[in-house]
Amino acid sequence: MNVFYEEDGGFKVASVMTESDSSLQVESVSGKRSKIKAANVLLKFEAALQGFMEAAQSEADTLDTDFLWECCGESEFGFEDLAKEYYGGKPSSIQSAAIATKLHSAPVYFYRKGKGRYKSAPADILKAALAGLEKKRLQAEQVAQMVEQLKAHTLPESFKSKLDMLLYVPDKNTLEWKALDQAASDLHKLPLVVLAEAGAIASNHDYHLGAFLRGYFPNGTAFGEYEIAKVHDDLPLAEVEAFSIDDSTTTEIDDALSVKTLANGNTQVGIHIAAPSLGVLPHSPLDNEVMKRLSTVYMPGHKITMMPEEAIRPFSLDAGEVKPVLSLYIEVAPDFSVVDRNTCVERIKIAENLRHDSLEPYFNEHTLEQDTGHAYWSQLLFLFKFAESLEKARGKYDP
Repeated sequence: MNVFYEEDGGFKVASVMTESDSSLQVESVSGKRSKIKAANVLLKFEAALQGFMEAAQSEADTLDTDFLWECCGESEFGFEDLAKEYYGGKPSSIQSAAIATKLHSAPVYFYRKGKGRYKSAPADILKAALAGLEKKRLQAEQVAQMVEQLKAHTLPESFKSKLDMLLYVPDKNTLEWKALDQAASDLHKLPLVVLAEAGAIASNHDYHLGAFLRGYFPNGTAFGEYEIAKVHDDLPLAEVEAFSIDDSTTTEIDDALSVKTLANGNTQVGIHIAAPSLGVLPHSPLDNEVMKRLSTVYMPGHKITMMPEEAIRPFSLDAGEVKPVLSLYIEVAPDFSVVDRNTCVERIKIAENLRHDSLEPYFNEHTLEQDTGHAYWSQLLFLFKFAESLEKARGKYDP
């Protein structure tokens, strides 16, 4: 006698050597002997053992799963009962095993309720499950197609809108990442290398800039909605006028200087810093964003400002205008020692915006000590000597 039994989630056949109420000693086609539980036996048969499983599988492959599901009704059933109804009369052992094999291979259609027993899935649940399987099938096709594109050094179209995610914080549930991971595994390369070879990374600079932005500006560098307070016109007006010194490309002037000879023979040096923070309403969205940034980010050819252009521009120290500033006044003796200092918030008139390139011919190492006729020569000479004195006092002087 032979048995068709379930073991390790699959079906096997063997010939019976000995049998008791609870177990059987069996021998497989290959000659391997083992002990199985009687409860695991689904079918006993006299047909030849050799080729039985192959014949059962071949017969199972001819069965239509949808038709089989329609035949079994809503109640729980055994596979032999369904085999009788499906084939009519008394089915052969191979036919019964084929039914069991088919039921076991379609868990979406048939719920397993015990050894050899099943229940058909409700129609609505089956429909949803089949839709899910079809979706997975289509997704698998998409992934396979993207894998081939990546291996051919071509960037799939859907990758273009998800490069930031793929490069810096991969979402391993996305189809794109699954395709990238598979391609990288097939090629024995890092995912980053696969992306680079597919043209996803324009340059090393762009990749590292993207990593920096992802780390420090995860929500982007743009400013949200904000309100700018009006420029303060009620601040006291400074008694001096200031001038700035910047590159010709500088469009937003944020600091300026003033030099004034005092009645006591000392010189007053003023350092005036633009005060765009006066235009930021306390605890406003803009105030909160500025507090997060704390400073402007500078890099070659680009910068990410701490404040938006619209908030800075009204406070730029442009020539001919009166602007609010934070001023530091230093009183300097003839020997360049500092005898007094004070700070204040005020308005000041900007007399001139000097530029390095146009200023250099009048004020350089060769023309430093001689009056070149420049309107600010005497002020600049004093500032130069004062700075030199401060360097010496700090032990940093390097002529």
